[in-house]
Amino acid sequence: MKRAALYMRVSTLDQHPETQLYELRQMAQQRGFHIVEEYTDRISGAKARRPGLDALMRDARRGRFDVILVWASDRIARSVKHLLDLLDEFNRLNIEFVSFREQIDTGGPLGRAIVVIIGAIAELERNLILERVRCLKRPPKTRPLNPA
Repeated sequence: MKRAALYMRVSTLDQHPETQLYELRQMAQQRGFHIVEEYTDRISGAKARRPGLDALMRDARRGRFDVILVWASDRIARSVKHLLDLLDEFNRLNIEFVSFREQIDTGGPLGRAIVVIIGAIAELERNLILERVRCLKRPPKTRPLNPA
C-alpha cells in the first residue's frame, strides 16, 4: 500500500480547503493509498515560503510518503517553473505526483510524458523570453535610405 500525502491551499482566509480535502481523500481511498499526512496552506500561491509546502518538502526528503495528491497543480506551484522544479525533485525522491483536476499522474507513462511535454514548453517559453530580451538590448541596424 502506497503512503500518500495530501496538499491543499486556499488563497484567502474566507476560503475553505475542505472541498479539496474531501475529493483528495476520496481519490486516495479509491486508489488504495494510506494517507500519512495532510498539509494545508491558507496563503497566496505567489508566496515563495508557505508553511504547509515547506513541511511537505521536508517530509518528502525524509521519505515519509510515496505519492503526493493535490487538487490542482496551481494549488502547489506558483508558476510553471516552480511546478517543474517540484516535479523534478519528486522524481529524484521517487515520489509520484497526482493532480486531481488535471488528471496528471506521474506514476504512469502517460503522466510522465505530460510532464516532459510541459517541461519542453516551459523551456521553449524561457528561450523565447531570452531572445526577446536580447533583441531589446541590441541597437537597431541602420539601413541606407533608398534614394527614389
